[in-house]
Amino acid sequence: MTLRAAPIETLESLREHLQWAIELEHATLPSYLCALYSLDERRNPEAAEVVSSVFVEEMLHLALAANVLNAVGGRPQLDTARLLPAYPRFLPHGDRSLQLSLVPFGAEAIELFRAIERPALPGAAPESEEYETIGQFYDAIEGGLRALCARVGESQVFCGDPARQVTTEPFHHTAGRLIRVDGLQSALAALEEIVEQGEGTSRGEVWDGEQDVFHPEREEVAHYYRFEELRMGRRYRRGDTPQSGPTGEAIPVDFDGVRPMRRNPRLADHAPGSPIRMAQEDFNRTYCHILGLLERAVDGSPRVLDSAITAMYVLKGKAQALMDLPDGEGTTAGPSFEYVEPGSR
Repeated sequence: MTLRAAPIETLESLREHLQWAIELEHATLPSYLCALYSLDERRNPEAAEVVSSVFVEEMLHLALAANVLNAVGGRPQLDTARLLPAYPRFLPHGDRSLQLSLVPFGAEAIELFRAIERPALPGAAPESEEYETIGQFYDAIEGGLRALCARVGESQVFCGDPARQVTTEPFHHTAGRLIRVDGLQSALAALEEIVEQGEGTSRGEVWDGEQDVFHPEREEVAHYYRFEELRMGRRYRRGDTPQSGPTGEAIPVDFDGVRPMRRNPRLADHAPGSPIRMAQEDFNRTYCHILGLLERAVDGSPRVLDSAITAMYVLKGKAQALMDLPDGEGTTAGPSFEYVEPGSR
């Protein structure tokens, strides 16, 4: 099996790629949040369940990647301008054919999310940079972990302070596991959790190995297939495959029950002191405050994670207030997700 880009052969390179993994998991969050906040949950309860569950699981994946980085002696970074370049943007160190945008829920958002979560083809090579799928990128990290442990010894690779592990579980709307990483097997389990929730078990099944948190009587499908369900308006059932598509019960999706947020909002679109710009600036300060809390949580203060999750509820109210402000040509305003330095929050 060939590896695209340079293999991960040193502990320094492994730490660098795990930081990229954190940045990758974060990069998707603003796009998911815009789609989620734009939904009228009374008219679209099923769509809101899907998008919120994926968002929370991406937060879980971020924490898992940080646990692996901490376990190998790294220092996760989240409160930095590098995490919030202007949208539209590319996935960090990924294939530049995929561009992330901030758009309301709808056909465009569903296609974007399917592209983000697209499963790797069977036998696809690991890709340590310019990865075509997220699964291939994590395969490269797994290969680097295994090779380093074989060459220098597991105790030399997993040299981090165990007290830095995030082990509390404030993640609602997910059956996923937040794994304490203390060696190769637990690190591989954390990587497997990330990939299976996105692509499905055994890279070819629609299921992610968990029970659906909203509907415990059903098994949960992976992220890509949850968006396929919304696209097709029908649920997967046992016996369905990626090739058959979903053949189960219908899912009602009201594409008119959505706040018509302007695509890729920017502060520069509005004059300083205008109501929309002031609301966007307030949102950005809150979001960057959350990034600061998340960094503290994964950089040695795990208990702070609860505060970061709680602050998300405040963020939701500010985003939906923005989406109630008309922004011309039948659209409303929306959050711009631009970085604010700590001294200006």
